[in-house]
Amino acid sequence: MTQREAIFPADRHALYEEHGYSAAIRSGDLLFVSGQVGSRADGTPEPDFERQVRLAFDNLMSTLSAAGCTMDDIVDVTTFHTDPENQFGTIMAVKQQVFSRPPYPNWTALGVNWLAGFDFEIKVVARIPANT
Repeated sequence: MTQREAIFPADRHALYEEHGYSAAIRSGDLLFVSGQVGSRADGTPEPDFERQVRLAFDNLMSTLSAAGCTMDDIVDVTTFHTDPENQFGTIMAVKQQVFSRPPYPNWTALGVNWLAGFDFEIKVVARIPANT
């Protein structure tokens, strides 16, 4: 049986302890990253929506890096949006900067009515490189 290992970025925010979850779990050569939000270091939401999305991606990149991964190792993405119709343009602009070339990961986007004070959340599954 494969052991699971908790992964945390060096600059982890307060939400992990406050809500009792790991930033990511490594299981074999897969990394399951918890939903990352645009939180400041104290765990509060960034009020500017575009900055909140960028900060969520920054938090994601920090978590991936802690496991020896990059954005290129992501195979599956799920995003959650509180107002998809009005937010989609901003999200796509940031997404196109982050995932700028093929092959793109799988992507599922879901509209939700609550994200604990946040407006965007991203969770991923990544394959951990063999040399890590």
